[in-house]
Amino acid sequence: MLALQKGLNTSQRNKNKMTEKQYAPTKKEKKLIKKSVETPVKKEEIKRETKEFNKNKEKKEEKKSEKETEKKVKPKEEKKKRKTIAIVNAYNIPISTKHSAAVCRFIKGKKIRDAISDLEQVVTLKKSVPMKGEIPHRKGKGLMSGRFPKKASERFIKLLKSASTNAIHNEIENPIITEAVANIGARPWGKFGQVRKKRTHIKIVVKSKSDKQEDKTKNKK
Repeated sequence: MLALQKGLNTSQRNKNKMTEKQYAPTKKEKKLIKKSVETPVKKEEIKRETKEFNKNKEKKEEKKSEKETEKKVKPKEEKKKRKTIAIVNAYNIPISTKHSAAVCRFIKGKKIRDAISDLEQVVTLKKSVPMKGEIPHRKGKGLMSGRFPKKASERFIKLLKSASTNAIHNEIENPIITEAVANIGARPWGKFGQVRKKRTHIKIVVKSKSDKQEDKTKNKK
């Protein structure tokens, strides 16, 4: 009897002992062990996470589709209104206000090209600018007295060129100088405070010829 009991105990021990395969299992066996170890609670958590992920994905897709539909449905933006005026402003230019006012009167009502060509002739002393006051007489049709304001005319040529570029940008056809104004600027004191320097503000407005005629008809009415 004792021998039988000893034999049974040894067989049970051999069963409880770990084999070599169990000590070093293969990849497939490891996966099977992990699956057996996973609790039902973990499986439920994984299911919840997958559901949440799918919901978020669906929401993103819906938002994308809504944005695409909005882009398609959106009406085309209205075209910007065409500007009919081109303006040039210059502040505190170191030229005489008297000369600049005379040049403004000389330019007003002319085309930009014609005004630039006339001022270039003034610079070369071929054409004079009519001016009021005790000034010497000059040759020319309808001229009584005038001068050649070289410095002022050079500055005005630069301003007129910038006005022409503005007119081209605003798509103004047949641009004409409708307004040219010169005002006194902030005159700083010179060295030792004995002399005040000359400064002027200039404003030039350009319009198309057709717009100018329309404005005249409106004013008559």
